[in-house]
Amino acid sequence: MSRPNEVVAHLIDGRVVKGGCQDFSPSRPAFHVTPPSGGAPTQVRLNQLKAVFFVRNLAGDPVRMDLRGFLRAPTENSFGVKIAVLFPDGELLCGYSLAYSPRREGFFIFPADPGTNNLSIYVVVNAVLEIREREAAEELARKVLDSRVA
Repeated sequence: MSRPNEVVAHLIDGRVVKGGCQDFSPSRPAFHVTPPSGGAPTQVRLNQLKAVFFVRNLAGDPVRMDLRGFLRAPTENSFGVKIAVLFPDGELLCGYSLAYSPRREGFFIFPADPGTNNLSIYVVVNAVLEIREREAAEELARKVLDSRVA
């Protein structure tokens, strides 16, 4: 039996579910997250999901400051094109995606910060306020980050 992916599922209502997951598929309506301590898994429905973060470990690194926005990098690389995602709660994700389409229910992002605890993130399109690609992604990230400094 393979080792489960460690995930942090952020739901639209603000709840967070952490644990191991072996059955996530964007084409299914739900998946299950087993708590790190064991016990009964929690069912997470995609229609209740904001995003699911596939992480290196569930503890993360509380002292590390994640890089915000984009590093000086090309608009496109082997992980896809630059993409910025803004959620209604103000959370901003910056990374690269090979599979974004406004016609799809969701898509994967590979973080722009190579040292982050996140390996990849599945974003549900209906949970998003704004999505921008390429140069427009950099503009959105700059606008959001500048507004937080001001």
